Amino acid sequence: MGSQHAMEPVFEAEITPGMSPLDAVDLGVQVEAAGFHRLGVSCVALWPDTYQIQTLIADRTNKIQIGPMVTNPYTRHVAVHASAIATLQEVSNGRAFMGIGVGAGLEELGFDYNKPVQTLRETVMAFRQLLSGEETTIQGEAISIERSRLLRNLEAPVPVAIGTRSPGVMSLAGELADVALIGARYLTPKILGQYRDWLTKGAVRAGRSLEDIQILPRVTLCISSDADLAVHSVKRYAAHYLSVLGDHGPAISTSRRQAIQEALSGATGWYFDADRYDPPELIELVDPELARQFAIVGTPEQCVDQLISLLDLGVDGASFNLVAVTGGSMFDGLSQTIEGAAKMLDLFKGFHP
Repeated sequence: MGSQHAMEPVFEAEITPGMSPLDAVDLGVQVEAAGFHRLGVSCVALWPDTYQIQTLIADRTNKIQIGPMVTNPYTRHVAVHASAIATLQEVSNGRAFMGIGVGAGLEELGFDYNKPVQTLRETVMAFRQLLSGEETTIQGEAISIERSRLLRNLEAPVPVAIGTRSPGVMSLAGELADVALIGARYLTPKILGQYRDWLTKGAVRAGRSLEDIQILPRVTLCISSDADLAVHSVKRYAAHYLSVLGDHGPAISTSRRQAIQEALSGATGWYFDADRYDPPELIELVDPELARQFAIVGTPEQCVDQLISLLDLGVDGASFNLVAVTGGSMFDGLSQTIEGAAKMLDLFKGFHP
């Protein structure tokens, strides 16, 4: 999968359930109608539960693959993950996938991300063994299971996607994953090459090839008929990722970077929360050019051009983190982006029939 770029690209969409569970389900139905191949539901502690929403979406859709994007190995035991995904696999008639990474924002719940690579390795291995129907016994550094198996056997395996910005976890994806989700958010040929090197290291260790792995960059996506409003909607995202990436992000002056970091410290709420507060000085400091370094954003016509440029880097598609257009509820804002994405994907088909 890793270099078959002449094949149809894979487009997946992540929705963040910052609304009622049934509204989140409606968004999932919209994502399928828009033409996406895969749907991920964010796993955010204390928000509506990702697995329950996925199962409800599965009952109202027919084709789209569904899974968490991404969950983590800390807040649920692997046996709980396995049971939830097995349920989804049955309800969806074989459309489930498992998206997992180290996780984020868990510090307030008392998690310290202990041994992240080893914990993920043991979790993925135990997950696959449990879903195979085998009796599973594992005494690892992070996972302990004694003579356990799922009640019901599955007819088909469940693909595993691993998402990260970490070299160690990306190498693990090369070793174990069906899909590697590149978490850079800011992507250049040089950065993509670095991720491929990390993937290759793990693939060689496992006797695999990059051809065995679907490589998808994680991409922030916001679309509106009002291009300026779409850009405004992703400015907090851009500031967040600029802070996270540090020297690995786009080159800007030290004074401007410091000013953005200072303004960001006055922001409140998750960067993807519709009820967040974005300081006016932060919005002023993040201009459209910087915002577009971290997002595909604008009108459908503008976004399809950006999408084609992304695919020209030699990836297998894109994993879109959908952003709500600001000015209303998160549901309404995400609906606008999904509607725009449907137009973008239709335009893309015209370029790649």
